[in-house]
Amino acid sequence: MLDWMVWTTPVAVFFGCIALMLAVMTLWELRAPTVLRKGFLPMKTTRGDRLFVGLLSAAYINLAFIGIAGRLQEWLHLEEEPSIWWGSALSAVVLLLIMAKG
Repeated sequence: MLDWMVWTTPVAVFFGCIALMLAVMTLWELRAPTVLRKGFLPMKTTRGDRLFVGLLSAAYINLAFIGIAGRLQEWLHLEEEPSIWWGSALSAVVLLLIMAKG
């Protein structure tokens, strides 16, 4: 059924984490409703807003990493392209930063 998509381990982990975050955020919202607050983002946001912005940022970071992986190999004189896990780790850090301080 899902043969049309290449479900590599990093892709499965990425989407699994998104599903887990959505489930946890739903339960958290039911348990303790959120309030608007102002962080470094240029608007007042709720937890859900910050999660949405963080997920978009994570997706763009992963796409950018895939796009520049070949260039990084050339620039850093690596034997092979850097692992996609580096891009995933960077996007997770950005997501956590946006959730905590955004």
